[in-house]
Amino acid sequence: MGPVRILILTNGPLARNPRVVKEASVLGAAGHAVTVLGLRNHRPSVALDAAIVDDAPFRHEQVEFLDGRVAWLRRAFARLARELAGRGGPATIYSLGPAQPFLRAARARARAADLTIVHNEIPHWIGARLIREGRRVGADIEDWHSEDLPPHERTGRPLALLRRVERTLLHGAIHLTTTSEALAEGLFAAYGGRRPAVITNSFPLPATPRPSGASPAAEPTFFWFSQTTGPGRGLELFLAAWARTRLPSRVVLLGEVEETYATRLRAALPPSFRSRLTFRPLVSPRALPEVIAGHDIGLALEQSYIVNRDLTITNKILQYLGAGLAVVASDTAGQREVLKHDPAAGLVLPLHETTAAAAALEGLVADPAGLRARQLAARRLAEARYCWEREGPRLVALVEAALG
Repeated sequence: MGPVRILILTNGPLARNPRVVKEASVLGAAGHAVTVLGLRNHRPSVALDAAIVDDAPFRHEQVEFLDGRVAWLRRAFARLARELAGRGGPATIYSLGPAQPFLRAARARARAADLTIVHNEIPHWIGARLIREGRRVGADIEDWHSEDLPPHERTGRPLALLRRVERTLLHGAIHLTTTSEALAEGLFAAYGGRRPAVITNSFPLPATPRPSGASPAAEPTFFWFSQTTGPGRGLELFLAAWARTRLPSRVVLLGEVEETYATRLRAALPPSFRSRLTFRPLVSPRALPEVIAGHDIGLALEQSYIVNRDLTITNKILQYLGAGLAVVASDTAGQREVLKHDPAAGLVLPLHETTAAAAALEGLVADPAGLRARQLAARRLAEARYCWEREGPRLVALVEAALG
């Protein structure tokens, strides 16, 4: 088919939305005219976004949420909406950000688009509005937003509205994708409509994974990353188990972290372990694969009591595979889905059973040859199944079939 005009909507900057960047890039490279509309709401990402767009095959536009009087008023309105909802008032879409300005900007651009693809909460809400207005909409449900976050973080979120939006998307979007078979089945069971196709959170294969002949370090390093290092991410449970291991190893946590939380994690460790726990600041998306490859074991510690985290397959586990790291994964449906294709690539950690988890970690560190075999199996699994070189063409075909 000939080139089509595609509008992609996303909450926030490109640097914090790698799935959007991959989607826009592969559709643009396929010859389509792609525009990404996001929010300018994270100052550290401004320069990173400029670097991403510099040679990208798509246009990037943003709704201002950082600078100027209008942006200040938008932030104040969103803050007020959150405070009212947190005090028992009505939970609305406006507590999640500048929904109305984003809707106006999206409507203006959707009129000239052949397809609008929506990511994240506010764009999903906009997508539901556009469907009711007769526009052709595709939706990527990377996260099940109405079933996400720990209970204390769900207070004040417009859960009933998010569920109505999700139902509308499953019944009205002409193109639907999500991240795992488990999540696709969960969404379809809850709402009916169209079962989303699965496009995993895979990344392009790094050109330089761990060298094929390299052995793990004398003190193997466990590596974890996220945009934010904080509670509710399984770190406390992992460190409690790690602190019971006897053989030397190290832990590196990469992400934005408050010093009070870092201090609390260190204080919970025995004194001899504290110097072996390192916090690293965020790096650019382009630098991240090389940073990951400098470690031995990747930690994917998703919490199964959060429905979304149980069902999805996150960026972490797939980036570890591509970089050639052995995987230590918590027991979630999404992560079992990955490792069932090659159990040799990692192990499922009984995260809530400290003694058993410590024994599993000890066994991994104590067997350098076995650890190296897991690293090689991880890279093979990425090459065979979990890489963007395979997923990107599938996504283009799905979009073009929906428009056909």
